[in-house]
Amino acid sequence: MLKLQSINKIFNEATADEKIALDQINLELKVGDFVTVIGSNGAGKSTMMNMISGAITPDFGKIVIDGQDVSKLPEYKRSQYIGRVFQDPMAGTAPTMTIEENLAIAYSRNKKRGLKIGVDKKRREFFIQSLETLHLNLENRLNAKVGMLSGGERQALSLLMATFTNPSILLLDEHTAALDPSRAALITNLTKQLVEKDQLTTLMVTHNMQQALDLGNRLIMMDKGQIILEVDEEAKKSLTIEKLMDEFQRIRGEKLTSDRALLSV
Repeated sequence: MLKLQSINKIFNEATADEKIALDQINLELKVGDFVTVIGSNGAGKSTMMNMISGAITPDFGKIVIDGQDVSKLPEYKRSQYIGRVFQDPMAGTAPTMTIEENLAIAYSRNKKRGLKIGVDKKRREFFIQSLETLHLNLENRLNAKVGMLSGGERQALSLLMATFTNPSILLLDEHTAALDPSRAALITNLTKQLVEKDQLTTLMVTHNMQQALDLGNRLIMMDKGQIILEVDEEAKKSLTIEKLMDEFQRIRGEKLTSDRALLSV
């Protein structure tokens, strides 16, 4: 469903600020895979997500989604394949529009545009049924401005909007990092439910090692623009935070020192 082949990206090449953001990234997700991605700041995790979504173009390499080479497609054309939830609860939704209007836009993301009415009775019923699965009473607030929702409510709405069109690939970019622990737990559980319900092929970046272990069937660790460790489904079952940190030290010859990663343990 997703294939990255020999992806390279250098920022500020041939200058004093040159940075190798991605170095020979090769990754393949089969249909239904849920891969969690961990790594310290500057490891290349978000750059890889931006590369997949089309926000950044690779210097070399190929990106294939659902059998289609999208390497040269602009971000807006790739959106028909991709659902994405960002770290910032303010991103991914239009704050001055209502819940219903936001849902209507997301619903039409992978459909042909026309002159039909934006929300008819059948579609509104679908929105209500979808919102009920969140258990946040948003189904009774269809006309509320999204900017008035709490961070957790907005992130839950963003997650629903990213998934209910059944995208080829779901990208979750530290989507619980900006939330308080109780809301983060709510979004984590909701993520698990929605991904399992529709068997969505998912790539999730997180600094929280325990979250990376609890979710998904595969795990990769990145460092300095490279994938330095891949853990398959069977090995992941017995993986612990301590083992992950030991593996990093074994591979890199030094301890993992990312404060955010350690604080998330």
